[in-house]
Amino acid sequence: MMQLPQHHKPSKPSAPSCCSSWIRRSPPPSPPHKKPGGGGRSRYACRLVPLLVLTIYSLVTVLRIPSSSLVVTTADSERVERREDLEALKTHLPSNQNSLEAREETRSVASLPCSAFISGEAGYGEEGVLCCDRSHYRSDVCYLRGDVRTDPSTSSVLLYNAPRGSTPEKVRPYTRKFEDSIMSTIDEVSIVPVSGAYNASDGGALRRRCDVRHPRGVPAVVFSTGGYTGNVYHEFSDGLIPLFVTAQRFAGEVVFVVLEYHYWWLGRYGAVLEGLTNYKVVDFRSDRRVHCFDEMIVGLRIHGELVVDPKLMPNGKSIKDFQTLLHQGYSRASSSSSATPPVPLPLQAPPSRPCPRPPAKPKLLIFIRKQNRVLLNLPHVVTACRKAGFAPHVMNLRRQTPLPVIHAALASADAMVAVHGAAVTHFLFMRPGSVLLQIVPVGLDWAADAFYGKPAQQLGLEYLEYKVAPEESSLAAEYGLNSTVVRDPSVISSRGWWEMKKVYMDRQNVTVNMKRFGELLKAARTHLKNTTACAKGAGAATALR
Repeated sequence: MMQLPQHHKPSKPSAPSCCSSWIRRSPPPSPPHKKPGGGGRSRYACRLVPLLVLTIYSLVTVLRIPSSSLVVTTADSERVERREDLEALKTHLPSNQNSLEAREETRSVASLPCSAFISGEAGYGEEGVLCCDRSHYRSDVCYLRGDVRTDPSTSSVLLYNAPRGSTPEKVRPYTRKFEDSIMSTIDEVSIVPVSGAYNASDGGALRRRCDVRHPRGVPAVVFSTGGYTGNVYHEFSDGLIPLFVTAQRFAGEVVFVVLEYHYWWLGRYGAVLEGLTNYKVVDFRSDRRVHCFDEMIVGLRIHGELVVDPKLMPNGKSIKDFQTLLHQGYSRASSSSSATPPVPLPLQAPPSRPCPRPPAKPKLLIFIRKQNRVLLNLPHVVTACRKAGFAPHVMNLRRQTPLPVIHAALASADAMVAVHGAAVTHFLFMRPGSVLLQIVPVGLDWAADAFYGKPAQQLGLEYLEYKVAPEESSLAAEYGLNSTVVRDPSVISSRGWWEMKKVYMDRQNVTVNMKRFGELLKAARTHLKNTTACAKGAGAATALR
């Protein structure tokens, strides 16, 4: 470029550098030998340089990303959706509202209590989980999530790709943990965590091949029907109700794996199990196949004696929901051979619905015993029931008496009378508003109230007690009316359950006083006349009577 003579060179203002501030300044005066606006072009060109550099850098960055990472696979999409659902569950808000509402801090799997997994409150995730909740005095319950496979040959459950640091666990899946003598008879399940793809215990062999691959999202619940199974009270209190508490949240999408499986048990309670599972029951001991699941619960949760505590249920279910399950199952079973469709049994009529006129004589069932706690003056009791305005029916149950038959009798009854014992458990078949009158022998006050009295009241029954006086007990003749055994049962009870059982349950019969018993019958009759919550509709009463 040709230089101007020195004496013609004008004073040149300092040109704006590319590193100068981007604050807009007034343009300097144009040199006299240049056209106006020439300096503006150089100034705008200087500003475009950094923009051009940024554009080039962005293009290079995009070109360096692998094409596969730009494609969202179906699995990735599913994982994203599950994570969003899990976050929504933790905050109790829909996923699309999480950005608008305060959310809880995300908790890791390791920080969650095992009970949260067992009850379903922790949600479902991809991480492997192995934990046990041993805090309850009635039962131990373990939870597994991941690649879970049964090994019947060793009474084991294997969890492959288990979380690092997992240790083997052993559990006896029965709900009487406090009773060592009975728990020693329950089969023990070993839970073996296996890290990685190989099973070191098998000499490095590949993981066991699945003979039966259960659908994803269908867990297993493992429990025992050993112990006191055979006693109807324990079959409900230790088995069926805890099974309902543990498994009903799965809405049928669950597989029951049973230890000490009894075919008669399945025949007796199959109608109830059909309401809890959509799948065949697996006999853990006899089925030698390897069953594979992605989730498993070993053991059953329990709330107490014949109790379903709504506060401990994730969906607020109660003992009334369990009773509905019984009604549906046994109504279906009793009508399966009938050509006419079953009439649904309403549990409670709306308060505003007028009560149908009660029958002339309410139906009362008397359950009798034959070996101990026998009601020695049964004929007088039957007569007293007739005089009080009831239509009494004596129920002489046998082990082989079908439960649908017992259910049909009690579902249509207005009152039930029984001496304390396992048969009182059948009050679960009665409608709310009906009357349960329990005859309580000497020394059994606490057991009668805890095992049957309180549960009956929670179900909505009118509960009455006839407490046997010392002179009405056969123990008075055996030990003496003024003996410690008769006058102070707490002395014997303090020696333990078995001593109490041996004296007050196994060696006692009763003779009730007709005057005192008649007063309770009148109270029961008055309740049935005055009750405002009708327990049955006229149609159901006609169909079941």
